[in-house]
This record gives sequence, C-alpha cells and structure tokens, in this order.
Amino acid sequence: MKKKSRLSVESYIEGVLKGDRMVLSRAITLVESSLLSDQLLAEKVMEGVLPYSGKSIRIGVTGVPGVGKSTFIESFGKILLDKGYKLAVLAIDPSSPKSGGSILGDKTRMEELSADKRAYIRPSPAGASLGGVSARTRESMILCEAAGHDVILIETVGVGQSEIAVKGMVDFFLLLMLAGAGDELQGIKKGIIEMCDALIINKADGENVEAAKRAKREYANALHLFPAKESGWVPQVKTCSALEKSGLEAAWEMIIEFKDKMTANGYLEFNRQEQRANWMQEHVRYLIENNFLHNPKVKSRMGEILPGIKSGKYSAIAKARELVDLFLINR
Repeated sequence: MKKKSRLSVESYIEGVLKGDRMVLSRAITLVESSLLSDQLLAEKVMEGVLPYSGKSIRIGVTGVPGVGKSTFIESFGKILLDKGYKLAVLAIDPSSPKSGGSILGDKTRMEELSADKRAYIRPSPAGASLGGVSARTRESMILCEAAGHDVILIETVGVGQSEIAVKGMVDFFLLLMLAGAGDELQGIKKGIIEMCDALIINKADGENVEAAKRAKREYANALHLFPAKESGWVPQVKTCSALEKSGLEAAWEMIIEFKDKMTANGYLEFNRQEQRANWMQEHVRYLIENNFLHNPKVKSRMGEILPGIKSGKYSAIAKARELVDLFLINR
C-alpha cells in the first residue's frame, strides 16, 4: 500500500482552520509521529494554528476503569451538541508496554456520538506517557480548537495516581466516582481528589440512588478538609446517571459557573499561562531525552555496559553519569 504523502504546511493550516475533519485527523497524526521530519513539519503547523486556538473550554474527565467515563462522555456530549456547541473528544487508550499496541475502543463505545458530524472523536494511544494522557494530547487539543471546536473533552486512561497530569492541560478537572465500591474515601488517591474541580458520582440509578447520595455527603465533607484552592473555586460534589441522562444538565451548569468565575477573576488565563510554560519545559526534557537515547555513541556504550549493570558489576549511578558526559561531548 502506498504511503499517504504529507501535505504542505499551508495545506495543513488551511484545512484545519476550515474545520476539514480529514485534514484535522491528518494533522493530529502528524504531531503524533516520532519521525524527525514529521516533528519539524508539525512544529510549523502548530505555529500557524496557535493564534486561532484557546477559545474553548477544556475539560478533563478521569476516573477508575469501569466508572463509565465513555458512557458519561457520550450522554454529556449529546447534551452539548443539542445546545449548539461543537465538541471534540480526545480519548486516550492504554497501550501495551510490550507491543505498543492499543485497543482504541472508545469510538466504538460512543456509537451515537461518533455518528454525529457535529462531534469529532479522536482515540489516541497513551504510549509510554505518564499521566494517563497521550504525549501529544496538548497539540491535538490546540488543533481541535483551531478547527472551531469550542468544548474539548479529554478522557484519560484511568489507571492510577500519575493520571493527575491531565490537570496540567485543562481548565476544569472532573473526577467520576462510583458509590458502593468499597470505602469511598479510601478507594482513590488523595492527590486526585485534592486536584479535582468537581467530583461526580456516576451510575446514580436504580438501587444505587441512595448509595450515591450517601457517597455525595461523604465526599462533600472530605473536600472541606482540603486547603482552599488558589483559584478561589470551591469543588462541588454531584450525582448523575449517564445511562438515564440525569444530572448532566446540572454538571454543565456547574462548569459554566466555573468558567464565568475564573474568567472574571483572571485565574483562567493565569492558569493557561502557567500551563504553556510547563508545556515548554516538559518538551525540553522530552527532546533532551530523545536526543540522548538516539545518540550513536551513547547507544553503543549503553549496549556495552548494560550486562554489567544487570549483573551488579557496575554502579548504575556512576555509569549513568558516564553516559551523560559521553553525550555532552558527542552531541
């Protein structure tokens, strides 16, 4: 099969700004590429679309596997579409540490939303990235904004404490929880609760309604124990049923309230400025590590010393310094 040729920088930018879904998808594929030639091209595309981004509300949706993130996003997303919003969903799937393969099943779990042309759903593999988000989620988000999407939902993998990295790229951090799944206050890491802007108990339907109400009270009491947020926002606890589509309107009203207050007090822009600075610093670390690992001298020497490291013959710390010194000399 003939490989699809890359577009010109101008064609990528023009297509994205016109809202061309095919070009948008190709642009995201470009920024996800590990090829140096693609990365250099992607940087120029990002520079071109950046002035047209930033007008959306960015929402991170997280929670343990089985909490119903995909069902919540589909029901919640359909409400937003009915309100006239243009929605983009960046759904991150876990990748195999051995094969690098990814299930990418979110699109099949959001059948109705996927079929609606007003919504753009992009499943991406998390790869080796920590934080439950793809290494290129930020770029994908900016491309979607430039294409005219005014609500961006980022669904994270939902695998552990490091997942709170998504907080560093969104405006509103939403944590989904279940009631009756054990001791609620012990069932999730303190760090995630402390960083969330809202906690919603999902699946509050049928026999779970009363349990959800109890969990809501417990979480509300627990949140009062945390220090006040710099933003001045007081995190809220709500219940919903994505299946029965109840409580979703209230969730959106809460997010709008958050956006209005954070815009008025200047925190929304302040937070985004901090995120941009952190984004650059993270990419600097990525580039340094990538160049280090692909340096021919470093790769050769690493192959020579690894057996000794594994057997305990060499000090891992001393050899790490040796490799870094070698890289600095031969960079």
